[in-house]
Amino acid sequence: MADFAYRLPQERRLVTELPGPRSAALTERRKRAVGAGVASSVPVYAADVDGGVVVDVDGNSFIDLGSGIAVTTVGGSDSAVVSAVQEQVAHFTHTCFMVTPYEGYVAVAEKLADITPGDHEKRTVLFNSGAEAVENAIKIARNATGRSAVVVFDHAYHGRTNLTMALTAKNLPYKDGFGPFAPDVHRVPMSYPFREGMNHDGTAVTGTQAAERAIAQIDKQVGAHNVAAIIIEPIQGEGGFIVPAPGFLPAIAQWSRDNGIVFVADEIQTGFARTGDWFACDAEDVVPDLITLAKGMAGGMPLAAVTGRAELIDAVHGGGLGGTYGGNPVACAGALAAIARMEKLDLCGRAREIEQIAKSRLNAAAADIDVIGEVRGRGGMIAVELIQPGTRDPHPEATRAVAAKALEQGVIVLTCGTYGNVVRLLPPLVVSDDLLIEGLDVLIGAIRAVADASILTGAAR
Repeated sequence: MADFAYRLPQERRLVTELPGPRSAALTERRKRAVGAGVASSVPVYAADVDGGVVVDVDGNSFIDLGSGIAVTTVGGSDSAVVSAVQEQVAHFTHTCFMVTPYEGYVAVAEKLADITPGDHEKRTVLFNSGAEAVENAIKIARNATGRSAVVVFDHAYHGRTNLTMALTAKNLPYKDGFGPFAPDVHRVPMSYPFREGMNHDGTAVTGTQAAERAIAQIDKQVGAHNVAAIIIEPIQGEGGFIVPAPGFLPAIAQWSRDNGIVFVADEIQTGFARTGDWFACDAEDVVPDLITLAKGMAGGMPLAAVTGRAELIDAVHGGGLGGTYGGNPVACAGALAAIARMEKLDLCGRAREIEQIAKSRLNAAAADIDVIGEVRGRGGMIAVELIQPGTRDPHPEATRAVAAKALEQGVIVLTCGTYGNVVRLLPPLVVSDDLLIEGLDVLIGAIRAVADASILTGAAR
């Protein structure tokens, strides 16, 4: 990204203690105005964002390795996105596509048909959030099949609405106290190579074997003829950036096709160049029947989509899909500009470069830091799973400490995982090499410091 023009200095700069006085004052205001159920990962408040940095209200500049959870793929204030949004706002901010339609919605649908997997005829419906997209994908699948059962996987995350909470695996913080949940949702084992059992002969469980295990459970506990949809994240996000073993996704997709089940790929976190391809399904040539999209699609504007086979989506009766704000014209303008930037800058290629830089440094560190259990991921979606040394037991305490220590030194990282023991990296794909390397070195230093500190007292070393 040497030739990329940044608006803000791409530097790590700390000028106050954290949080600074203005952030601290905003926290006090927040306590009196914002519901306590909305949590934030860091205690500082953003004032400006560009490229690979977030500048807070006190003037501190942080290296951003989170992208607002994979949203600001092209940076938080890309000039092309800003111009497109400003131009649209000057004409109109809303008419409701279900009342007075407009070209931007149609253009986004055309673009998604072009770049999503498969060359079949496609249709798209636009929404506001990933959870809305998932809910509507399930509606489409149930309508098309006349069946009701939905199959999901261990460690899955699909949203926070009632149906998507039922689809999501992790209880805290997503589900606890919010039930009862939507019925006829069935969970089966995921391929999780780092935590997978071994075959009797000592060989690793393959992706095909893991798929056979999941399929056998569906057959026995649900019955294929009752299943409307199987929904899966090709690389799981909140569950821990779990990359299934090769062969797992194709086997599940093929079995779905063979049994008239709608195969839904939830690419809300993995889509739009994040994993080094336009979509994570592309790595194994998996073509979903429906694909759910959001996050990185619109340069930070709230926009989501279900794109898929025309015969499935068109089967829904008029008025059965939609929403007042779905496909907002300003968000559509942002999406068209953001996707054009991804194409022009070859952000798929850039994601692969980020993977090489990140994995080379992290794997080198893992060789002598015994709290690192595994480095995994694809493209600009990289995870470090932390463990109790000498075991594979999850170490969430160390993970929290690492994120806190990295922030103290001016680097924003996120955590995730069913066991709360994964540091996840989602840098803007326009981050410079120098800034990325500096951020990684700070992170590695934080892991090393935590591994040597009292947080590991009592663990085998």
